[in-house]
Amino acid sequence: QVQLVESGGGLVQAGGSLRLSCAASGAIGNINTMGWYRQAPGKQRELVTTINQRAYTSSADSVKGRFTISRDSAKNTVYLQMNSLQPEDTAVYYCYAYLRPMATSGYYNYWGQGTQVTVSS
Repeated sequence: QVQLVESGGGLVQAGGSLRLSCAASGAIGNINTMGWYRQAPGKQRELVTTINQRAYTSSADSVKGRFTISRDSAKNTVYLQMNSLQPEDTAVYYCYAYLRPMATSGYYNYWGQGTQVTVSS
């Protein structure tokens, strides 16, 4: 079955950088969109940034100019380069994909297990 696996989370000081990776694996027919969401303790999950099959991107205003999403389509992998990190960025970051498994004509939402990003002041 299709799975999303994140990596690259960790602890970093304010002003530092971190790079997250997410690899989609399994019998995938087509990936429409991949991206990143995050959820801080006591808060709702929020969109961070996404990239679609035409390489169009969207980002939350809070991360524009600091975070950059990129992809390696051959590897079904997306990356999140996070610069100028601040304590407010502390959250569990979840990889997201909207894709079509090979066994179906329909598209479905998939989520990774999440990776912790902690920014200290």
